[in-house]
Amino acid sequence: MYKRILVPVDGSSASKRGLREALRLARGQKARVILLHVAEEFFVAQAGEALVYAEQMFRVVRASGRRLLARAQAAARKQGVGSRTVLLETVARPVADLIVREARKSKADLIVIGTHGRRGMQRVVMGSDAEQVVRTSPVPVLLVRAR
Repeated sequence: MYKRILVPVDGSSASKRGLREALRLARGQKARVILLHVAEEFFVAQAGEALVYAEQMFRVVRASGRRLLARAQAAARKQGVGSRTVLLETVARPVADLIVREARKSKADLIVIGTHGRRGMQRVVMGSDAEQVVRTSPVPVLLVRAR
């Protein structure tokens, strides 16, 4: 039986599908969800030519993450599922590392993560956070594939 389910969310259709599945599972198991968003500031830092705007851009990224987590938490509340939110930031560290670290820290029993299911060159070029989580997770991982 699962008591704590970690659910990384990023606003993508795959992530939304993963969240729906996690809430369904949590409700049936009477579990709580830990909603996690990782703000990737690396892309902001690489895109910004002027350092003057970097902090302002980081604030926008963080605010967006907080809004995303608030929507996910509202969805959990609507389903009668207890939840808490975690917002992490990274500049160069892989997102998968932070997801696995949070699973350990939160003592999660399961990670439910949406995935795009990329294969071939798309996966090689873009990488796969979900695949890296599966490889390094200390707990079971449920991958929910986007349509």
